[in-house]
Order: sequence, then C-alpha cells, then structure tokens
Amino acid sequence: MPTGVERTFGADEIIVSKTDPKGRITYANQVFLRVSGYREDEVVGQPHSIVRHPDMPRAVFALLWETIQAGREIFAYINNLAADGAHYWVFAHVTPSRAGGALVGYHSNRRSPDRAAVAQVEPLYAAMVAEERRHARPADAVAASRAVLHAHLAAHRTSYDELVWTLAASMAGGGP
Repeated sequence: MPTGVERTFGADEIIVSKTDPKGRITYANQVFLRVSGYREDEVVGQPHSIVRHPDMPRAVFALLWETIQAGREIFAYINNLAADGAHYWVFAHVTPSRAGGALVGYHSNRRSPDRAAVAQVEPLYAAMVAEERRHARPADAVAASRAVLHAHLAAHRTSYDELVWTLAASMAGGGP
C-alpha cells in the first residue's frame, strides 16, 4: 500500500533492470534494489510490475509495451512503488534487447527526473487514473485513459514522445 512518502536517489545514480520478453526481471542493479527496498531474490523472476504504483496510468504502460514490442525505444516519466509503500519517480529509457537478431528481453535505465518535469506530468497522470477508475473492465479503463492522453496531446499538438522530450529538454536546458 502506498504511504505517500517519496524516496529519491542521486542525480548521478542509474537504476538498471533487465527482463525477459514477458517482462519478468532477470537482473536488477544495486541502485534498483536499494531504492525499491527489495532484495535481489525477491525481484528476480517476478514481473517488473512488482514496482507498479497504483497511481500510474495503465495506458502509459500499454503505450510502453506497444512501443518496445514493436522494437522501438521509449522514454517515460514513471512513478514506482517501493516494497515499504514509499514511491519514487524515474525518467525511464526502455529498449528491446536482441541477441543474434532475436528478442531476448528488455533493458531499462532510469534516472532521477527533474521535479519540475514531474510536476508537469502529475496532473495528466492523475486525470488518466481518475478516468481509469470509472471503468470496471481493465480494457475499458485503458481505452478511456488513452483517450484522456490523446486529448491532452492533441490539445498541445504533440505526441507522447515529444511531450516527454519537451519536458526533459526544458528542464535540462537542451534537447535529446
């Protein structure tokens, strides 16, 4: 259960994890373990959703999975849930991993995001989650949440990737 306590990690630290093609964790670095509050034996073999915060829109994860399963990388702001109920925001970069041309899993590097960028995505994510919670069926919840996201993106004449990079660039003073 979320406690409302936020945990942070250093700007020079990188959370790294690897999964198999079904999203089960095969590797977690020490930063991942420390920040998430899990031991290695508690996460290896578990679905990466073990750190999914209930206030994260399902539609963002649907977009993430669609993107990486299509063989493309994605960047996203993600709120994760630690073992003790604390939460921690990350700026995630997820890529497919291949060996000999075959998909062997996914690799994710996560950095500490700029607080101003998080402040920009929080209201959008909250609106998406609120819409999801109005629907009993998960598929309906994702579709409704995706509609909120698409309406937001259309109103700002941007794509999800452009939104993420605009926030990252404006916070860092540069571009990707």
